[in-house]
Amino acid sequence: MLFAFLCQDKPDALQVRMDTRPEHVAYLNDLNASGKLAFAGPFLGDDGKPTGSLVVVKAETIEEARQIAQNDPYAKAGLFASVDVKAWNWVFNNPEA
Repeated sequence: MLFAFLCQDKPDALQVRMDTRPEHVAYLNDLNASGKLAFAGPFLGDDGKPTGSLVVVKAETIEEARQIAQNDPYAKAGLFASVDVKAWNWVFNNPEA
């Protein structure tokens, strides 16, 4: 089952994002290697700078997905003002469909 993480950065938290990015990328690479990452990337503001993240993972339950979200180094660093975890159905352009 797929779950989307809709993550909104705290205001003025760009430096936290940049400082934590290497650990975040390593975490996503590990998720990808384990087959749990579907895709991910930042939301961008009008100035082109990151304002949040969209991460889609494969998990058995929403509890597992929430645990994956909580273990993200960005979350642990306090980058996010909010994280919504939602079950998601990839209908169009799904390479696995």
